[in-house]
Amino acid sequence: MRRLIMSAHTQTAAARNWSPPYFLAALGAGGLSVTFFMYLMFWVPHPGQPVPVFEDLMSFFATSGAAGKFTVVFAMAGIAAMTALHISLMVFNLRQLAAFKKSTAYTALMGTNAETQLLAAPLAAAMTINAGFIAGLVFVPGLWGIVEYLFPLALIAFVLVGIWSFRLLGAFLARVFSEGGFNHKANNSFAQILASFTLSMVAVGMAAPAAMSETPWIVATSLTLSSFMMMTTVIVAAVALVLAVRSILEHGIAEEAAPTLMVIVPLLTVIGIALLRIDHGLHTTFDVHAAKGATFLMLTRILAVQILFLMLGMAVLKRISYSAKFMTSEGKRSAASYALVCPGVALSVMLHFWVNKGLVANGLIEKFSTAYWIANTPALIAQFAMIALVVKLHRLHFAKGSMTGAAMPAE
Repeated sequence: MRRLIMSAHTQTAAARNWSPPYFLAALGAGGLSVTFFMYLMFWVPHPGQPVPVFEDLMSFFATSGAAGKFTVVFAMAGIAAMTALHISLMVFNLRQLAAFKKSTAYTALMGTNAETQLLAAPLAAAMTINAGFIAGLVFVPGLWGIVEYLFPLALIAFVLVGIWSFRLLGAFLARVFSEGGFNHKANNSFAQILASFTLSMVAVGMAAPAAMSETPWIVATSLTLSSFMMMTTVIVAAVALVLAVRSILEHGIAEEAAPTLMVIVPLLTVIGIALLRIDHGLHTTFDVHAAKGATFLMLTRILAVQILFLMLGMAVLKRISYSAKFMTSEGKRSAASYALVCPGVALSVMLHFWVNKGLVANGLIEKFSTAYWIANTPALIAQFAMIALVVKLHRLHFAKGSMTGAAMPAE
């Protein structure tokens, strides 16, 4: 892991041929930290608060057997490693973005469909806030005692990221609405859905205080802000999806951007978690009770759509031989390859929620039974597959000598 972190600061393919989608590398690392947090969220008791904190982990570690101790240590190590990698990649990408804005490539980018690639920056920044909060819960003793003071700060942070996102998206929409020039032929991927993914990541962050705070005005503010961002997400995603499908059917998929076909998977996971947080806030503060069966049905429907888009994406990637063209040392380098990490991470997280908030909560399977671990197996497989994918992508893009393959342009 240290080699992965240090290699991000060398002159590699990513540094020499940087483009905004490289923020997805940081996003993927941050998402993997969440997959490790799922162990603690659902396998470690945390009475008194909706999420596990440092004290819960230490209590569980002291009283559990070898398996429980291993779970805590492994999860904490995974969170620490992936959070460190995420922060390192954020620093790298922010430096590259600053230099990129002074280049002619930036000027050219701003006049094309690819202008929305810049929204990858606030997307990764929103993940930084989420990953930082998780790290605080896991590693900082006594954090829950002051958490009510932190929620307003978190909301302010997400509002700022939201403003950043709206400024970028607004500039793009203002240009194409007033001047035209949107290239439908070049819109033959789901790359434009990146904007809605960014907004959804802000929405889920804004919804967190609703699920955890006991202060009514904080919960109400959280519900209001997150609902606004959620509705914006749905509208932007719907428009982008319709336009993209039309272009793909007419011109075929853009090979470099083919991984974006599965961006619907992380988008739906984030929306699903936001809805769960909103429901919890309504339950604890406004006495609105959602049926457990309804939650199970919602998660099942989300999972069904995710599986459909995964099947579609994998079929197309195989058809165009994407792995041979972009995932080998002799192939081309494309920052969009990091879009492959997000669907697997999102599927793993959604499966954890589906098993625990759907199957277990409705009494369909018993927690920690044989059936429970069988049901959790796909989530674990997806998680470790994405860890292996991140290692492979970093060797191609960040390791020394990774510039041997041809580089793809920003758009």
